[in-house]
Amino acid sequence: MRIITGKARGRKLKEPADQAIRPTTSMVKEAIFNIVQFDIEGRRVLDLFAGTGQLGLEALSRGAKSCDFVDSMKAHVALVKENIKSTELDGGQVFLNDAKSFLQRGERYDLIFLDPPYDFKNLDQIIQDIVRFDILN
Repeated sequence: MRIITGKARGRKLKEPADQAIRPTTSMVKEAIFNIVQFDIEGRRVLDLFAGTGQLGLEALSRGAKSCDFVDSMKAHVALVKENIKSTELDGGQVFLNDAKSFLQRGERYDLIFLDPPYDFKNLDQIIQDIVRFDILN
């Protein structure tokens, strides 16, 4: 796993030692960023279900103003922190929290990445909460 482009282009990200995190494939990540490439610079980003943090880090590398990384697992939060440090990117804050509780804080974002685990059952509810709590600019 590497940062595709921007300030941290080519930086390798630490991957999980086990199978608890299913990182987004490079092909999918590249497709996502081809779509949103002109909507990143100066924006406030949320990487919900951060895992390794690669989506939010890619956004920071491409000029996002800030990114909040949220995950409910301590090991994942530690991995995100390591990846932020290794990329030397500024503007990242990491939160150990479940998605629903974090969304209730009411912080507003310009771009939200949602890449939950395969077995996550409540994605529809999370999307409804994003609308209900009116956190997307």
